[in-house]
Amino acid sequence: MQYLHTMVRVANVEQSLKFYCEGLGLEETKRIDSEKGRYTNIFLKAPGDSGGELELTYNWDPEEYTGGRNFGHLAYRVKDIYALCQHLSDMGVTINRPPRDGHMAFVRSPEGISIELLQDGELPPQEPWLSMPNTGSW
Repeated sequence: MQYLHTMVRVANVEQSLKFYCEGLGLEETKRIDSEKGRYTNIFLKAPGDSGGELELTYNWDPEEYTGGRNFGHLAYRVKDIYALCQHLSDMGVTINRPPRDGHMAFVRSPEGISIELLQDGELPPQEPWLSMPNTGSW
């Protein structure tokens, strides 16, 4: 068995690509536009990652998506959790569960999908993250 991808539905392609590509650093690997099916599939991958991909599905006919967390969450191992959380925060992304322990943080995509960030290796706890409270749900 081989893991292929996780699919999440998105309501705004540009906003989602800004979050996943500019924010998290993923790269687009493939895009499929289906006139007959009235959807676009965009596949993203972390640079150098040989694992599965993230598939963003945009349905051309408007739909409302709620509950983003109902399937669980996406998880990414990162080189510097503090730097990435600062970068996301600077972009206006809420850090729902700050990396107080230097190991784990949670943020949400524009569609409310919960994203877990896990530090590759260990970093000592540091401010401002150490005393930052949780915000919202994660």
